[in-house]
Amino acid sequence: MLLLTPPDYRTALRRLDALVAAGVEGNAVLEAELRELIAALDTYEGKLGLLPIPNLPTSLAEMIELKRQQMRLKQKDLAQLLEVPAGRLSQILSGKRRVTLDLAKRLYERLGIPPDFILKYA
Repeated sequence: MLLLTPPDYRTALRRLDALVAAGVEGNAVLEAELRELIAALDTYEGKLGLLPIPNLPTSLAEMIELKRQQMRLKQKDLAQLLEVPAGRLSQILSGKRRVTLDLAKRLYERLGIPPDFILKYA
């Protein structure tokens, strides 16, 4: 299967969704079609030069680091923004120290980290 145009791509995506929704386990023909669709979609997306979707942070330290990179801050500057000593921020990012309630509040207010994410991973 070869995808050449955006309409071909959209049609292939719709078919992929339909196959996944229907479930193809145990049906050799549909499993083969699914593999072929995935390969064609990967090839088409590769030709477009799309960047892979980054992994979402799975810890508070990863989220803080992501926000630091997005804001193009050095770790020292982030520590100043959050009003914590640079050493303490380093310990938090390495998992050696936990986040205080005051720091959690500043993470929300100054970095925009959702409160539910902070509570879940703090």
